[in-house]
Order: sequence, then structure tokens, then C-alpha cells
Amino acid sequence: MKKSLQLQADMLDEYGACVFDVTLDCEDGAPVGGELEQAQLVAELAVNTRTNSLLRNPLVEQRVGARLHPVGHPAFAQDVEIVAGRSAAALSYIMIPKVESRADVEQAVAALDAVSQSRKTPLPVHVLIESPAAVQQAFAIAAHPRVESVSFGLMDFVSAHGGAIGSEAMTVRSAADTSTLDQFNHPLVVRAKLEIASACHASGKTPSHCVVTELRDLQALRRSAEHAARAFGYTRMWSIHPDQIRPVLQAFAPSAAQLEQAAQIIEAAVQQEWAPISVAGKLHDRASYRYFWQLLERAHQTGCTLPDSVRPWFAVDKF
Repeated sequence: MKKSLQLQADMLDEYGACVFDVTLDCEDGAPVGGELEQAQLVAELAVNTRTNSLLRNPLVEQRVGARLHPVGHPAFAQDVEIVAGRSAAALSYIMIPKVESRADVEQAVAALDAVSQSRKTPLPVHVLIESPAAVQQAFAIAAHPRVESVSFGLMDFVSAHGGAIGSEAMTVRSAADTSTLDQFNHPLVVRAKLEIASACHASGKTPSHCVVTELRDLQALRRSAEHAARAFGYTRMWSIHPDQIRPVLQAFAPSAAQLEQAAQIIEAAVQQEWAPISVAGKLHDRASYRYFWQLLERAHQTGCTLPDSVRPWFAVDKF
């Protein structure tokens, strides 16, 4: 966790923006019997990171969240008391794993609000959908006003089928393999991914794609990230090793040609006070302006160098 926080700080200085989140893990990061010590460590790291971040640059904070145990776990209340109770003001969000229904979100929100009065605004909630029953409730879960992002828990989802889905569905097949039912080709896994992405977009939330377990296979990671972004509608993706972060950012970032096109269209729209225009023989109006502005936002969020004509709109003074 400390290495990830340091990398986040280094890349914030490099790009002038916080280009990825760090989620401090109380669930899978804790050994059995070590839940208390892990929660205390997470709270301490969150507070220290926010303090150091404000000293470095008060205008661009590091985004740090914490993943608690599920609402039905014996350690959930302890996690809430320690992590949210001690470090709510330092956290950008709380992640709740294994959410099965909107009622689980309500339970988590009520517990968080009871101990996080130190915040000026309520803690946003990120959720993990990890079972076929939860997939069925994806639209209701994503529609909850406190839910900011929904992630897909691939490995737990596959395991929840009791062997009906092969273990290869947790992997990414090679570029030459056209038959293995991996995570992008098994019908049940594909259906779950699409349901979650669609549910998020229906409610204006962020769909976050699952991990790639091939730690050192950066080619597999790049293919997966590009496919998740271009074919499945995901706008963010989990990494489980620092080496995966830059390839994921590159895969989700617009190309240089897309950036130039977006800058050209937005600049022309501003000059025409957002009236309809023609660029390269194609009509553009406020619907396409919104699309290309969002493309520029995504470029900024993934650390791209923006064209000179639009860069001032995204500039942040550095101390």
C-alpha cells in the first residue's frame, strides 16, 4: 500500500493531476485474525497521505479510498468505526465488496454516516458486484445516489457458479487463441460485465473493469484494457501491481488523433458560442460537443498531453 501511495504521489507531480486512485484494503489485504491491525493501518495511511498531499499541493489532492469487509462480515462494524471514524475526512470514497442488493448499500451508508460527521460532504460509496444474484440487481445498485462507481469482481463471480464456469474464465487468452472461453468470451461473464457497464451509464456512474491476474504479462493487460474500454464501455480498470498502472492508463487514454479532433471541434464550438457547426464536412452540435469535451476530460484524467488550444481549461497552478 505504501508503494502504491508513493507511486500515486510521484505520478501526480509528473502529470499535474491524480491519474489513478489507491484503494487501501481491509478485506483481502488482512490475514485472518489481523483485521483490527489492518484497519488501524489503513486509517493511519489515509490520514498521513492527505496531510502530506495538502502540503505538496493543496489544489490537487491524492485520491485515496478504503475497501472494508462486506456488510455481513463480523469485521464490518469494526472497519467502519476505525477507518471511517478516524479518517473519513481523508478518504475520497469507501468501497464495499460483495454487495448483493440496494439494501446492502443502504446498510453501509447508514453505518458510515453514523461515524463520519467530520466530513463536510457524505462519503461516496464504491461497490463490488461479485455474484450472479448481484448482477441481477445491478441497475438498482448503481442508481443509489451515494454509489459513485461499480466494479466487477471476476474471480468471486466465477467461483459463485460452483464449477459451472471453468477457471479459464478468470484469465485472458493469448492473441492467437480463438477458442478458450476466457473472461472476454465466456457468455455468462460477458453478460455480467455488460450489465454492470450498462447499469452505470444509465445512472451516470463509473463502471470499473476487473483485474487481470496475469501479473507480468503486460501484452495481455493492454489487450484486456483496450477491449474493456472500447467494446465493453468501461471507463476505469483495476490494477493489482504497480507495473500495470501505466499500461492501463495508456489503454484508456484517447489517441493523439482523437485529441486533435476533439480540440479542433471544441475550439470551433466556443468561437460559435456553441451553435451548430460543420467540421471536415460533418455536422456537430451540443450532443457531439458533450462527447468531445468528455474525451478531453478523459485525456486529462489519464495523464495525456493536451493540445495547446485546450490546455488552459485544465491547468492547475502548482506550488
